[in-house]
Amino acid sequence: MNVQTRARNTVPFVSVENMMNLVRDIGVERFLTELSLFIAEDFRRWPLFDKTPRVAAHSRDGVIELMPTSDGIAYGFKYVNGHPKNTKIGLQTVTAFGVLSDVATGYPVLMTEMTILTALRTASTSALVAQYLKSTGATVMALIGNGAQSEFQALAFKAICGIDEVRLYDIDPSATRRCAANLAGRGLKVTACNSAPEAVLGADIITTVTADKTNAMILTDNMVGEGVHINAVGGDCPGKTELHRDILTRARIFVEYSPQTRIEGEIQQLPADHPVTEFWQVVNGTAKGRTSDKEITLFDSVGFATEDFSALRYVQELLQDHPRCEDLDLLADPDDPRDLFGMLLRAGVA
Repeated sequence: MNVQTRARNTVPFVSVENMMNLVRDIGVERFLTELSLFIAEDFRRWPLFDKTPRVAAHSRDGVIELMPTSDGIAYGFKYVNGHPKNTKIGLQTVTAFGVLSDVATGYPVLMTEMTILTALRTASTSALVAQYLKSTGATVMALIGNGAQSEFQALAFKAICGIDEVRLYDIDPSATRRCAANLAGRGLKVTACNSAPEAVLGADIITTVTADKTNAMILTDNMVGEGVHINAVGGDCPGKTELHRDILTRARIFVEYSPQTRIEGEIQQLPADHPVTEFWQVVNGTAKGRTSDKEITLFDSVGFATEDFSALRYVQELLQDHPRCEDLDLLADPDDPRDLFGMLLRAGVA
């Protein structure tokens, strides 16, 4: 059934299997590229959105979060967790699902898995930002942290930014071997490195995407030369950072939504009034991006609800030509909206 003609009491649901089918239909690199266009469009519409830091429930073992936003026409939210210790018991660090709803009726119009989709949107956002902030002619990226997000980042930077070489490092050599094997034959020169300092040698872009929920120093000040763009993805909750503070004071810092990033990002290490630029201003042309090839730029990425909203919109559009979804019987729909109990009676259950 076409998503526009399905019964009003059903909601299109994109399962994990169907999300994989969608990505296969479109192709990973095309999916990442097209998704980045939706993300950019919503950054341009930034003033229209309801914005709030994510609603987070922190525990000793991780965090469970809700990420809501609305542009006044549609409402979207994502449920997502972050539990770094999960890999030790064979579980994902991050899992997620999301819902898109019609503001006029309050009815959900899409429900989808977002574990895979979050990995795709995070990588698309990283590469989109780098398009604006990387130095001229940047072609080499160091990728420190070779977990579940790493291949997505590498392919997004290839497809969107023209990166042709990736230098890998992880404290777990098996993660690096897996990442290198997964990227084989995809048009990238892949180099496995034995240390983070080795990985950043000759890199124009440095992506850090580690999982440990600690104040770490994946990058130290002496590892970052002039002209480098840093894509700091791993620091995304209070008490979890990846960069030495001295790097932050040398770089021009770009964020998604500063009230959230000051709580969760690298800049939680800095005073609350330290100047940062919200990326939507760069997209809109109201703030400058990189000003010279010698400048150090830093994207302090924590993920924001508008990016998930963009991903939900993109999937909804894809379903028009690629109906990779199921009808989910989610909404009670009695003949008379005022007679919900009568619906139970007619079903013989009351």
